[in-house]
Amino acid sequence: MNAALLRPEHRLIADWIGQGSRVLDLGCGDGAFLAELQRSKGVTGYGIEIDPDNIVACLARGVNVIQANLDEGLTGFDPESFDYVVMTQTVQAMRFPHQLIEDILRIGREGIVTFPNMGHWRCRLQFATGRMPVTRHLPNTWYETPNIHMCTIEDFEELCRAKSFAVVERATVDSQHRAKIGMQLWPNLLAEIAIYRLRAQAR
Repeated sequence: MNAALLRPEHRLIADWIGQGSRVLDLGCGDGAFLAELQRSKGVTGYGIEIDPDNIVACLARGVNVIQANLDEGLTGFDPESFDYVVMTQTVQAMRFPHQLIEDILRIGREGIVTFPNMGHWRCRLQFATGRMPVTRHLPNTWYETPNIHMCTIEDFEELCRAKSFAVVERATVDSQHRAKIGMQLWPNLLAEIAIYRLRAQAR
């Protein structure tokens, strides 16, 4: 794995993905992550992307890509079509995130989901001053942000319990994707980004 080619978040996720797996990357951007997984781990699969420029970049990298809007769901895929379905920093921009995660766990043996933690102490401090948070991991102002369903780590884990999503593994990191001891003790307060590995409860 050439870590220099990947975002720090993707480096963490790559460690969870097995050799030769079938992978679907939702909101795959320019395809760099899938291209590196293909090279280093022999994975097969697809990216889903809506931006035409990113689709061109994916094709240039040799990544199979489908142009689609994730808000329309994943009904075109059969159950357990993939070993891993990855969605990084996208769930909070979806109209119905819980339905999309259900779909992810229908078509994938495991789902890997990442999101910014609105429970981080800097967000709480800005809320206390009457402002919407703008931080290192949430850099956009309220009128520019694509995010419509922000949540905390506690919120997400409550959703997992309510919907019977089994948490296989969790990583909590700062905006530079560094894990520190305090984030393990008080993740909802100190972690800026959460990375979850999920399965459907009943198989």
